Amino acid sequence: MSQLHTVSKSPFERTNLQSCLKLATPGSAILLYEDAVIGAMQGTSMADAVAAAAKTFSLHVLGPDLAARGLDAAKVVPGVKVVDYAGFVDLAAEASAVQAWC
Repeated sequence: MSQLHTVSKSPFERTNLQSCLKLATPGSAILLYEDAVIGAMQGTSMADAVAAAAKTFSLHVLGPDLAARGLDAAKVVPGVKVVDYAGFVDLAAEASAVQAWC
């Protein structure tokens, strides 16, 4: 895995996720956490873009942040993996660099 991109802001308030999806290199990992997890949910205006990105990137969403927002992990866009904090650490440790999209 080359690089880990982390996105924390809601894609319905900022364009961080859209910019990340446009500029990340294929094969990179992307982790959505905090309010960005909303963008990984089925039925949202971001669902199609996230599903398409899951074919190019290793997409992940932080499960505890889904739960903190009352979101059901079973309704995450197909192709997006739900990880816990240990999974977040593993992604960071495996990456050659981490790019935070603040």
